[in-house]
Amino acid sequence: MRTLASIAALFVLAAISLEAQARELGKNDRFICSWGSDIAADAQASKLSGFTLYGARKKLQSRKFPRPWMRMTAMGITEQTYNSPSRLKPAGIKQTYYEQCIRHELARR
Repeated sequence: MRTLASIAALFVLAAISLEAQARELGKNDRFICSWGSDIAADAQASKLSGFTLYGARKKLQSRKFPRPWMRMTAMGITEQTYNSPSRLKPAGIKQTYYEQCIRHELARR
């Protein structure tokens, strides 16, 4: 039972640490990570519902993006999501993507 409590405490500390580090990032970095995690979650939802990659890409083509780089980035995120064998729920994909994006941005500094 102590091991389970230790693991839970470690997870909580890691989450707090990640949140503190995320605050150090600029507003734009957090926006990009959040935006990318939304795209990944949408792609996972489409994949799990049986939508084809072609259909998901076509849906992205018709979508309006505020910045020119977003369309191709969304295509890449969608393709990577479809190529992944993961069957996680979209919320899990969103959280994982966001955390890894934050870690990546912090490591670049």
